[in-house]
Amino acid sequence: MAGDKRSLLPLKHAAFRNVAAGRFINYLGNGIAPIALAFAVLDLTGSASQLSLLVAARALSSTAVMLLGGVLADRVPRALLMQGSALAAGAVQAVAGTAVIHGWSSMPLLICLAAVNGAFSALALPGSMAVVPQTVPKEELSQANALLRMTTNLAVVMGSSVGGVLVALCGSGWGLILDAGTYACAAFFFGRVRATTTAVAPARRRSLLSDMREGWSEFVSHTWLWIVVLQATVWQAVWAGSIQVLGPFIAIDEIGKAAWGFVLASYTAGTIAGGLVALRWKPRRGVAVGVGLTSVSAVLPLGLALTDSLPLLLGAGFVAGLCMEQVMVASSATVQSSVRPDRLARVASFQIIGSLAAVPLGQALAGPLADQTGAHAFLVGGALIIVLAAALSLSSRSVRNAGPADQQSTASPARENPAVAEGTR
Repeated sequence: MAGDKRSLLPLKHAAFRNVAAGRFINYLGNGIAPIALAFAVLDLTGSASQLSLLVAARALSSTAVMLLGGVLADRVPRALLMQGSALAAGAVQAVAGTAVIHGWSSMPLLICLAAVNGAFSALALPGSMAVVPQTVPKEELSQANALLRMTTNLAVVMGSSVGGVLVALCGSGWGLILDAGTYACAAFFFGRVRATTTAVAPARRRSLLSDMREGWSEFVSHTWLWIVVLQATVWQAVWAGSIQVLGPFIAIDEIGKAAWGFVLASYTAGTIAGGLVALRWKPRRGVAVGVGLTSVSAVLPLGLALTDSLPLLLGAGFVAGLCMEQVMVASSATVQSSVRPDRLARVASFQIIGSLAAVPLGQALAGPLADQTGAHAFLVGGALIIVLAAALSLSSRSVRNAGPADQQSTASPARENPAVAEGTR
């Protein structure tokens, strides 16, 4: 019982509760929006290529402004940036939903609105990571990140379910309107967050490019961080090609579409269970433990290559999700406790871009490479690469010694931590 209470300690801080509530509602909308947009495009054009173009436009705009979001979040109050970005993104979705409902939507309009929405959403992402240590003391960072990861994963699952039902009953336009409403609700909670600012003093402010260079210098100064991000880049490329591209291709012939949906759901269930584990389990060298566990995620592509047993694949998906969540929580808490507060959002922006940059590359290469090697051989090779990347990462002493400060600290209570502010405004 005492362990359960310690796991929920971050929730006693009003600032954290508001951040958590805002992010939960935001990710609820993130589960609804892709379904609503997909059916809006397919209803309008019936073209998968047009849908790919819209998704690519949103992804490119998000990547393009991510570094700017990091700079802004280190200059202005992070909660304010999150609130403003949510309101702007919600307004864009409201326009898109209205256009679909009233029949004046077009592909150029939807593509432009998706790109603008992606840009506004990305502006807030580095700040949403960097604001966490301003809401809880260092010794509670692991629990805080575990709670955030667990609740946002749950929100996406719930949002996907709600989105599918709503689009089927009311149409894709109303799905976009509901997504706009979730942005507005999230903005309400972000607006209630009171946290000490870490913005750079006006006299020290420089150009955006200089701030980006300073953030890059801080990022590469933490050896363990860039190594883990590089490993994550490799993992993302393999995972995108293996699970997102070849997974459905193999599933159609061997286990069926519905069964593949259950396998993907088992992975998500594993991430939620992994959040519960991370709430209670805080190994001293959390990053190394998490990196080691990433190698276990290879069981899913390997299982997909070697068996058509649904129970085995469901188990592999669940275990993979559970193990991957440990490195997510440990690396987030370690970055938040070891990087200078006024540079944290910029470091987070490089971390996000580095981790996701290889996703489109992996998706693009998977098909041609599988045609040359065979899909099953590609999956086995991908599993081996995942294990090898984890082993190479662990060969670094910096990675082996890295871990959240809350595993080593005897920090004072929240009221003595100058980065934590209680209450709401």
